[in-house]
Amino acid sequence: MTGAEAQPVSERAVAHLAAGRELRERYTAADLAVFTRDEARRFVPQGDGDPRSNIVLAWELLYRLEPELYDRLASVERLHPGVVGWLPGQVDRIAEVGAGTGRLTMELMTRGRHVVAVEPALPLRRLLRRKLAAAGHGGRVRVVRGFFDQLPLPDDFADLVVACSAFTPSPGHGGDAGLAEMERVCRPGGCVAIIWPNHLDWLTARGYEYVNFPGPMCVEFGSYQEAVELAEIFYPRAADAVRRRGERCVPFEVLGINPPRDLAFKVMPA
Repeated sequence: MTGAEAQPVSERAVAHLAAGRELRERYTAADLAVFTRDEARRFVPQGDGDPRSNIVLAWELLYRLEPELYDRLASVERLHPGVVGWLPGQVDRIAEVGAGTGRLTMELMTRGRHVVAVEPALPLRRLLRRKLAAAGHGGRVRVVRGFFDQLPLPDDFADLVVACSAFTPSPGHGGDAGLAEMERVCRPGGCVAIIWPNHLDWLTARGYEYVNFPGPMCVEFGSYQEAVELAEIFYPRAADAVRRRGERCVPFEVLGINPPRDLAFKVMPA
């Protein structure tokens, strides 16, 4: 697990990318070789791990081995419009942490003059850059490498610092060090926002307030066939229910996950 950038995907890794295999079964410990030195230090600090028993590790391998598959999922798990509408608008600088393939990034361009998208996984950065270029926004967003606990941005850099679905209390995916970094980068009077948060009590104990937007929400797959395919991979317990519905739009509750309708935020002291 060495090198400054991700290593090429091995033939063994490619063999695990079988369509329809659920996420927990797609990878093995041999696939951990895809991690860079910095990634391995954060995600497998003991030097080993099993993605078949550690779902968080399986997600990290997904980002690096099958970024297009992850992008298909992120594209259909759309945010509640109230979430984006709530975010501060007409600001100068926005820093997005854990940008992925741009689920939120595309929305942020309408709310700030300068956007920096920080993403640790090289394959996701490459895919995000391609999407931005295809949409004609390649010059408006700067996509950079960085981790929650080591953001490549100066103090008081942004009016809004935001993470969408990527932040957790785990040290490898945020934690106290990551939260401190996001607050360091936010200017006095600016806002730090965690969209689609988990472990809400953890954030409220650290001074964050909570906002939730009502209304029914569905995962809007491109087709019924895609709904079944992605459910088998990412929501295997709900796959039978998705098949029975026979529809491309599936309520989040059917899939057994909370909808992306909420956020936790803190306004930094001026």
